[in-house]
Amino acid sequence: MKSPYTIIQSPVVTEKSVSATEGGKYTFRVSPDANKIEIREAIEQIYPNVHVVKVNTVSVRGKSYRLGRIKRGKRPDWKKAIVTLRPGEKIEIFEGV
Repeated sequence: MKSPYTIIQSPVVTEKSVSATEGGKYTFRVSPDANKIEIREAIEQIYPNVHVVKVNTVSVRGKSYRLGRIKRGKRPDWKKAIVTLRPGEKIEIFEGV
């Protein structure tokens, strides 16, 4: 089995994701080949005092960019997971942001 720290790469801290924490929804950047069951188990292993109710995943396309007149590129594609916890449970990493 994969390590939970390779499945969950980092939390996504944006204005929209931080405001969703009031409803018990937390957003994480996850491995592109991870499925919902692996994400659920990884969150519950990393944060032992929470219970995951639901996991939604979104594959995000990388944006195109341009440097100067000639060089063009593309940021890598990535996957994010929106995890819903039981009512009343919190993840402390997002508190005070």
